[in-house]
Amino acid sequence: MSVRLYIGNLPKEEIDRQELQAVFAAEGDAVTTKLIKDRKTGKCRGFGFLTVNNDEQADQIIEKYNGQLFKETPIKLEKALPRTKGEEGDEQAAPTPAASGNPSPKTNKEGSRRDRGSKKSRRGGGGRETSTSTSDSDAIRPDPRWASELEKLKQMLAAQTTN
Repeated sequence: MSVRLYIGNLPKEEIDRQELQAVFAAEGDAVTTKLIKDRKTGKCRGFGFLTVNNDEQADQIIEKYNGQLFKETPIKLEKALPRTKGEEGDEQAAPTPAASGNPSPKTNKEGSRRDRGSKKSRRGGGGRETSTSTSDSDAIRPDPRWASELEKLKQMLAAQTTN
């Protein structure tokens, strides 16, 4: 079973996969690299992935190469998080949209038009009110990193209004 490793702290400049593969050349042909690049500029986004044959080899490579200099920056190696359903290709970094609290983007063109239209109707009041029904799935959820802080603020506000 193959194991994917996350390669972080790569320089954000134009580098190609062969340069990154050369770092791990001593490990043989069983090791493959994937460099994640910006679609518009073609420059590295600062991370990539390394695929190895098994867990033992993955642990050895992490121990051997973690912190090694690549173009004057120390690279960071760790086991990659498993892909979640709905991700497209290898384009997702370690923080996934679900983990960052952002709703997943809609692929339906009509849905995105409807979202844009609803945002406009919420902004420009001018005395008009639009009635929209929101269910739990449509409601905007807070970023989980700040959920505890948000809860504290809600409690403080509730305490102020009761006094």
